[in-house]
Amino acid sequence: MSSDDEASSFIYNKEMTTNINKYDRLHMVTWNVATAEPPADVSSLLQLDVQAAADLYVIGLQEVNATPVRFISDLMVEDSWSHALMDTLALRGFVKITSVRMQGLLLLVFAKQIHVPYIRKIQTTYTRTGIFGYWGNKGGVSVRFSFYGHMVCFLNCHLAAHMNYALERVDELEYILEAQDFDLSDTTNILDHKVVFCFGDLNFRIADHGLHFIRSSINSGRLNLLWSRDQLTMMKMKEPFLQEFEEGQLNFKPTYKFDRNSETYDSSGKKRKPAWTDRILWRIKPKAPAPEDDDDDERASASADDDLDEYPLLVTQDKYTSDMSYGVSDHKPVIATFSLELRKCFDTPLVYISPLGVWSADQDAHLTYTVQEDFMSSTWDWIGLYRAGFKSASDYEAFVWVRGDELPEINEVIQVRASEAFVSLCWVERVFGADGLCQVTSA
Repeated sequence: MSSDDEASSFIYNKEMTTNINKYDRLHMVTWNVATAEPPADVSSLLQLDVQAAADLYVIGLQEVNATPVRFISDLMVEDSWSHALMDTLALRGFVKITSVRMQGLLLLVFAKQIHVPYIRKIQTTYTRTGIFGYWGNKGGVSVRFSFYGHMVCFLNCHLAAHMNYALERVDELEYILEAQDFDLSDTTNILDHKVVFCFGDLNFRIADHGLHFIRSSINSGRLNLLWSRDQLTMMKMKEPFLQEFEEGQLNFKPTYKFDRNSETYDSSGKKRKPAWTDRILWRIKPKAPAPEDDDDDERASASADDDLDEYPLLVTQDKYTSDMSYGVSDHKPVIATFSLELRKCFDTPLVYISPLGVWSADQDAHLTYTVQEDFMSSTWDWIGLYRAGFKSASDYEAFVWVRGDELPEINEVIQVRASEAFVSLCWVERVFGADGLCQVTSA
């Protein structure tokens, strides 16, 4: 566990701070919702009333209702939690970039519309660890993407429960980190990414201390008396891979286990001991040691480190807390906010779309766009019409395929004819480019 001074992670030389030219805010939430429906108001969870608004929201939920009937229905339409979050964030100009679900595990990523064209290489995956890896009630789901050229990965986990399974939790987490892989050769594994956020119901408990001591320490505000016996803290002292992850100080009350709709710890006959089960960690990719010979792999690693120096990224945790006001679950949500200072690897969308202006819906529209040098076109590219305030990429009103003869060469200006459709976004697995709003009229 790091001190306040250690809550910032650097992957660049301090003399290079003048090169940083972009500042963004990341808001993260982890919450075991215990199959509950979302509360009527999630604005406190998202801290929408703060002056420094977020640029990215990453929300990881565990134990979303996954009964067979409910899970199948959620495959057809968005689940109730996704709806609640999308409805709230769309009003603030956020778009759901992607999501991934494995039974009760759900991970959602939202971004301000202005950032959408600069989010690329999106990919999701999952790993089961329940019932010897055959069942997805436990495990991890992840989303990775490039944000202005910086590869980041978010891993939402739900690990094994109960006091005596600390070693099993460590083994599960290590297995998830090793098992998940992605398509790009330079970021095949989770730990290849420049920044990794690992969070969720990690299920680590407070060892050794009895129920009375734990509760009295909480009630008296002496949380520091419990830190040393927190199982995750203890395991970090033994496990090298955990030592690469950082975490803010646990200055909030343990978030498990509560009587529902209250701030009272478990009063049932089981009287479970309170614990910090719900955590948010992050890891900055360490530099590889200097190569001792001309091995190709070592040269490639050194080249990657040079890239880190040229395009630095600084992650600073601004807040690490819980929200005790929500009572729908026996867990309380945990919230972390981060400042991301980075030097952009690029500042131009892959596709530039010329503004259309006013368009009559009774006539064909002609859209003009150009592409950047590193744009990889596909016959699956399509152009969609979206209403202002759309919530996700799936909210298009209409779309047209980009025909094979319309696939552009580099810097070639292309016109696309669309009947009863207007492009607001050019999309495949991510947004390539976006134009401004157009006015659609009837003749």
